[in-house]
Amino acid sequence: MKYLIENFSLIQNSLYIFASILFITGIKMLGKEETAVKGNFLSSLAMFLAVSITLTKMNLDIKIVLTGICMGALIGSLIAIRVKMTSIPEMVALFNGFGGLATFFIAWSEFNTSPVDTFPIILITLTLYIGGVTFSGSIIAYGKLSEKITLKKTSIFTKIFTTIFYISLLYLIYALIFANIFSPSFDYFLVLIILTLLGGIGFVIPIGGGDMPVVISLLNSLSGIAASIAGLLLENNVLIVAGSLVGASGLILTIIMAKAMNRSIGNILFVGYASPSKSKSKQTGDVKPINVSDAFLIIENSSSVLIVPGYGMAVAQAQHVVKELGDLLEQNGTDVKYGIHPVAGRMPGHMNVLLAEANVPYDVLVEPDDVNPTMDSVDVAIVIGANDVVNPSATEEPGSPIYGMPIINVHNARTVFVLKRSMSSGFAGVQNPLFFKDNTRMLFGDAKESIGGLVSEFKE
Repeated sequence: MKYLIENFSLIQNSLYIFASILFITGIKMLGKEETAVKGNFLSSLAMFLAVSITLTKMNLDIKIVLTGICMGALIGSLIAIRVKMTSIPEMVALFNGFGGLATFFIAWSEFNTSPVDTFPIILITLTLYIGGVTFSGSIIAYGKLSEKITLKKTSIFTKIFTTIFYISLLYLIYALIFANIFSPSFDYFLVLIILTLLGGIGFVIPIGGGDMPVVISLLNSLSGIAASIAGLLLENNVLIVAGSLVGASGLILTIIMAKAMNRSIGNILFVGYASPSKSKSKQTGDVKPINVSDAFLIIENSSSVLIVPGYGMAVAQAQHVVKELGDLLEQNGTDVKYGIHPVAGRMPGHMNVLLAEANVPYDVLVEPDDVNPTMDSVDVAIVIGANDVVNPSATEEPGSPIYGMPIINVHNARTVFVLKRSMSSGFAGVQNPLFFKDNTRMLFGDAKESIGGLVSEFKE
């Protein structure tokens, strides 16, 4: 026991290193379906180990600690059990926000308790700003994803909050300089807190709904960066490593998502989609509806089928019946693939999560670059609730707001079935000329019921 007490710092850092290795290993294992569950467990174990060894060093009432752990575990478990798959993007946004809020409170606490030295004050200022912007920005992202916030970019409130965001950036620069020259006061810090929280609202509120997958990824990265800086502030090695992992992986994913939309991060954050009025698109032809029985006759005789899921599949909770249809098609001798666009759905990897829940193998998931060159050989493309990611305006209409965005070229397939409830536009607010193509048939109704009807036809 005496040895443990005398060498506690060495033991603590050793366990921090071990926890960091578990974090890295767990994240790597999340990249494969067969190891994802184990990777999630290892990462959770690493976090539990890191928190536990940190608490042993602090002189805290064990009752308060256990109460906090139990409350957090209970709330987290209830959320995980009750959340619907359609609400996963909103949940991720909230989790990002609470990560930012935690670092925000760390910075606030350190300002009130630490000596006023230049370097700690700089770290406190950066941690508070990034964490605060992440928190309030994530709350707005949650509201947009759940469609509880529908403010337009031209709204007066949007313009006011956007202006506050730019003011908060200027004040951040002032605060950093102020920390180097003067002794910081509570008044300056209070102003920074208020501008930070309001600035986070202005950071996200003008961004369009179609860009939310990229924004969620970026907010995730910001929460990691804030945690890493907080680790420097607290001189906590494992927090630095964990925050850096989250920050780096989130930033890489953000870049990948932006590239998938053929747009820069700056364009997404500060410009957004062009005005729909600039599009010169004119819809010609009539919509051609089809019923389940006729659709079955076509896909039954198809040698290749590409299923392209979108947010509509999530809304209908149709992933399991889609998997069942894919299995029946394969038993019928049909080659079945699932076309996954990086920004389909409302968060990074949304469609992958849904299909993994239904046990769809990763090796039948294909990206646009994989399937587009051979799309003209696909007999039937089944689009389930996707809109913007299959919109041919992105390649055919230079005046379209989404022109230049890489899409899955389902319009080049021999036949296209589009499963939708109505003719409404997608999350980006852009009408889809795919619906009027000669080779397109619209299968209106609930996606789960429509796919279920096809499954029933196969079984009869």
